[in-house]
Amino acid sequence: MDGLDTSDETLMLAYAAGEVGAFDQLYARHRGKLYRYLLRQLRDNGLADEVFQDTWQRVISAREGWKPDPGFATWLYTIAHHRLHDHWRAAKHRPPAPADADERAARVADPDTPERVVSEFERRRQLQLALDDLPEDQREVLLLRLEQELTLEEIGEVTGVGRETVKSRLRYAMDKLRARLPT
Repeated sequence: MDGLDTSDETLMLAYAAGEVGAFDQLYARHRGKLYRYLLRQLRDNGLADEVFQDTWQRVISAREGWKPDPGFATWLYTIAHHRLHDHWRAAKHRPPAPADADERAARVADPDTPERVVSEFERRRQLQLALDDLPEDQREVLLLRLEQELTLEEIGEVTGVGRETVKSRLRYAMDKLRARLPT
């Protein structure tokens, strides 16, 4: 099966029918984006790893009953969304950023000048702080749209809200980011 031209849905159906290679292709396509989404939500590598593995385990466990509607990506992010909410319900709070986050970022090697490094770091820090200040529902739809490139309808299916609610949350999130970030 040629993975480049094969849809996610076709690959998932093949995997459900027993073709293990189809899962490998799905995993390769979605692992990076899914992990970044979880890491941005949880802000903790260990927790992101745990929820990431659990999400894929649930995909594996549910493969035989999978239906192509909604699409695979929507289904995958719905599973991840539910796992995140399970975690937050259990933890009863959103975990803070790691205490050594600034130190970690400062250790990243960069060939640019020190001034540029500081300027870029400050822009990223301001963006992260602005994202952190968004209400959870607005941050989630923004990350699903910008980082995962899901449609409004897919985001609605993942989060369990209507298309217009997704549009509204995106608009409010973008307005808050524009107001907070310098141009």
